[in-house]
Amino acid sequence: QVQLVESGGGLVQAGGSLRLSCAASGRTFSSYAMGWFRQTPGKERELVSTISRSGGRTYYADSVKGRFTISRDNAKNTVYLQMNSLKPEDTAVYYCAASIVVGSPQRPNEYAYWGQGTQVTVSS
Repeated sequence: QVQLVESGGGLVQAGGSLRLSCAASGRTFSSYAMGWFRQTPGKERELVSTISRSGGRTYYADSVKGRFTISRDNAKNTVYLQMNSLKPEDTAVYYCAASIVVGSPQRPNEYAYWGQGTQVTVSS
């Protein structure tokens, strides 16, 4: 069982930066691949980025490639999403999620544990 708590969301102007954090409970954080997803009203949850258990493998959606960076600190049971050059279309609720699937899983149904989400709003 893993409990996830996101933080770091907020309101930022276009071109600005935010750093999301996701703190996990439990002593087996390094056993989980981690992902960041986002969702806007009326749309399906969208994959943003994933990172493997060791941090050696990452994946980014084309829409955020080159602007967002995912990382993890297994000693602190935390995964991060550094978001730079933010655009209004990045506005969404961002969720972190944990998966036991090896590698960097990309489908929401591969993730068993989810945080409550944090709102990111980018103004133009």
